[in-house]
Amino acid sequence: MKEKIILKSTELFLNLGFKSVTMDDIASEMGISKKTIYVHFPNKTKLVEVTTMHLFELISHGIDCICALDKNPIEELYDIKRFVMDHLKGEKSSPQYQLKKYYPKIYTSLKQKQFEVMHECVNENLSRGINQGLYRDTINIEFITRIYFNSMLAIKDTDLFPLKIFSMNMLMENYLEYHLRGICTEKGIKILNQFITNKQS
Repeated sequence: MKEKIILKSTELFLNLGFKSVTMDDIASEMGISKKTIYVHFPNKTKLVEVTTMHLFELISHGIDCICALDKNPIEELYDIKRFVMDHLKGEKSSPQYQLKKYYPKIYTSLKQKQFEVMHECVNENLSRGINQGLYRDTINIEFITRIYFNSMLAIKDTDLFPLKIFSMNMLMENYLEYHLRGICTEKGIKILNQFITNKQS
């Protein structure tokens, strides 16, 4: 039952937001009593924490699997973006931003874990891209890694990028191209242009 509650809560939080969804909503959706949820989770904050970490572990594992395929570094970034968007349901409710606003302790803990995973992944991606002649060998890997991570967080700020104007998919697509055009060599730009053309056709 605990696993079912986590899965249903994750789905509701992603679609409607952490703030909007109540314990009553979850119980109603599952056809169970609120008491049953409280047997496994003492309060909503604990439930938010567990579902957040569950989703984080799921996405981290998926990213590890994509990185293990040792693909072309440019293609790898697009595959990761696609995988993350699929699992975050397009982030219609901007969950990360809501988490920061209403559950700051959980957000801070999650951000640290995300940084550790992304730091390793992006570092590895940049190193391989340089070795394959796709990224410029003059870039500062540590600087780019941190800028990449912070920019990914920034585009999820719905005050800065209102969802009425920018869909999360559009933001991710635009940011990824922006990032790659800043670090690619001529060889890398050719592959990037080809990749974008193929996706549009």
